[in-house]
Amino acid sequence: MVSQLNLLDYEAKIRFGIFFGILTIMTLWEIVAPCRRLSTPKTMRWFSNVGLLVLGTAVLHTVFPMATVGVAAIANEHQWGMLQSLQIPYWQTVVFSIILLDFTTYLQHTLFHALPALWRLHKVHHVDLDFDVTTGLRFHPLELLLSMVGKLAVVLLLGSPVIAVLLFEVILNTTSMFNHGNVSLPDKLDRYLRWFVVTPDMHRIHHSTITQETNSNYGFNLPWWDYILGTYCHRPSVSHTAMTIGLAEHQKDRRAERLSWMLVLPFLNHPASSKAGVSHHR
Repeated sequence: MVSQLNLLDYEAKIRFGIFFGILTIMTLWEIVAPCRRLSTPKTMRWFSNVGLLVLGTAVLHTVFPMATVGVAAIANEHQWGMLQSLQIPYWQTVVFSIILLDFTTYLQHTLFHALPALWRLHKVHHVDLDFDVTTGLRFHPLELLLSMVGKLAVVLLLGSPVIAVLLFEVILNTTSMFNHGNVSLPDKLDRYLRWFVVTPDMHRIHHSTITQETNSNYGFNLPWWDYILGTYCHRPSVSHTAMTIGLAEHQKDRRAERLSWMLVLPFLNHPASSKAGVSHHR
């Protein structure tokens, strides 16, 4: 438990430091070599998107002060979870935990598209009229709460090691900022990386206004689940620079940049065209 307690002591510093490091790198990359020209002023969008993250983080820490790493420490102390009974090397337990946590994140993402009540919350993420690193921070606080409940349940069920949960959270936050970046990689490098991680060109398709493309490429970190379960889309119907980002019914709605509107959006009347659903295509 000593090492676990040390991780708990330094968890916030580790996550905070890596978060701002990756955010800085992606911001500079977007300035130096942007993939697309932004359609809306950056100042208001960034203020609102980052503000939504700050508010969501405050709500999470209020409701779940221990979060996933703390719950993992309790599960390990009491030997709860399926992985606790497996006679396998520790490093394999860590790897299995990260992979299984990523798979459940993929499943959770598809549910937020498939179920109308959950889509109302997740719609806040998709209504962004542009696609850059701050889009990866733009999630409604209630969606973050529900996602946390799901992660806590999985961590308890698996009995994942503390280091595995911390690594998963850091990797997920890092890849979310990376694959939402307004950047592009050389084609050969992109094709190679898609075997191991979701790239910006791969995930950008998920933010298309075309419903079939929105309901594809659900992965945040590992791309394997999209390949295996038939939700992978290789390229958009138009080029990455010409594709339209966001949701069709909100293309001319400038309120999408406002933090206050993001918070109330799930509770407004939604046109039928805004409903999403899981579609499968190769």
